[in-house]
Amino acid sequence: TEPIPVQPTAHYPMGGIPTDNWARVVIDETNRVLPGFYAAGECACVSVHGANRLGTNSLVDIIVFGRRAGRDMARFVDENDFTPLPPEPEGRTRELLSRLRSSTKGESVARLRDILQREMTDKGSIFRDGAGLEQLLETVRDLQRRYQEVAIQDRGTIFNIDLMEAIELGFLLDVAELTVASALARTESRGAHYREDFPERNDSDWLKHTLAYRTPSGNIELRYKPVTITRFPPKERKY
Repeated sequence: TEPIPVQPTAHYPMGGIPTDNWARVVIDETNRVLPGFYAAGECACVSVHGANRLGTNSLVDIIVFGRRAGRDMARFVDENDFTPLPPEPEGRTRELLSRLRSSTKGESVARLRDILQREMTDKGSIFRDGAGLEQLLETVRDLQRRYQEVAIQDRGTIFNIDLMEAIELGFLLDVAELTVASALARTESRGAHYREDFPERNDSDWLKHTLAYRTPSGNIELRYKPVTITRFPPKERKY
């Protein structure tokens, strides 16, 4: 009797934690490795798919680089001992959990998440433009401020779904901010990033990976890493 609501969903995350060919996480443009930190699967970006990942290629991330990660982890463990930890390494996590569980009045996690979903869908989907992204960045940063005042109903310590969703919302806001800031800076269209105000692909300026960092002041710093081209040079998509 009524139209069925239709909502887009994520097919596959492109980009992610940058790694080398052994799934070791790299932290800058020179591929400097962070010892002992590995990522593989859809959370990682080993840069084998480019800006447009076609179907089934996720098996490469899972099977090939998952196996390589495991092999190199075994090597790393054999060659290294435990690293000394700073005092109270869990301090920030305890502080976050304590703040969320002790709040009695404040913003609704579900309400903030709903605004984030709607705004990211409206202004941050595949088709984007500069004006919309600027508005979206302000919205995300406002939600981050409001997130500092969220409150949950369940204060238990066992299977606390309210607490889990509150924590996840904080991470979603972080990822949303870096996604929007990166998209706003990239003044071209490529793969799943289509700027309606910059509809052409621009290899001379933008054939490079975006790296996003959180600065000590809390802002997003963008840096760029060259694309390694081997047997298959990138071409304009004609289909």
